[in-house]
Amino acid sequence: MALSKIEKPALIVIDMVNDLFDPARNLPIVAPARAIIDPINCLSNRFRANGWPVVFSTDAFHEDDFIFTGAMHPHALAGTPGAQVIDDLNRTPDDYWLPKPRFSAFFDTDLETWLRQRAVTLCAVAGVATHFCVLTTVMDAICHGFKTVLLEDCTAAPSNAIHEQILNCYRRNPLYPLLQVISSQELIEQTGKAEDPQ
Repeated sequence: MALSKIEKPALIVIDMVNDLFDPARNLPIVAPARAIIDPINCLSNRFRANGWPVVFSTDAFHEDDFIFTGAMHPHALAGTPGAQVIDDLNRTPDDYWLPKPRFSAFFDTDLETWLRQRAVTLCAVAGVATHFCVLTTVMDAICHGFKTVLLEDCTAAPSNAIHEQILNCYRRNPLYPLLQVISSQELIEQTGKAEDPQ
């Protein structure tokens, strides 16, 4: 079932931050994450051309954060350059930069209110990682009453196997068509009105 052209989508880009791409960290997700930069830029340009909101939501942890008492090492600390959106992504002053204290962009932030104020009905989620912060944001979007798209070509995990396993879990799901896994091109074809910006 196609999405309705009356939907007003918002693009939510998750955790594309400097620390993720830091060569010193040597993270396995770097190569897959680099591969989604161009598709995200293309899609964000189309969103702006249509007057649709673009949100960059990024980790903003603290060094003594509870989550770092386990195996996870401190990263993307609030107020540091490592928690900033990478320069390779097109970001404009009209885009909303939303630091988040946990994995989901909805947890303990004003995202739901911000989206409602702009009459958004559908959240298109991009970024990293497919199986972690992207997935929690997707689920929270549904829980907050937004139709939701998990963008298969604009999300990444440390391996393609992990990425595909998550996508396959939700390609067919009881919430369809409220929750869909589609490409950025399919999203534009189903909801879009503007041609590619020149």
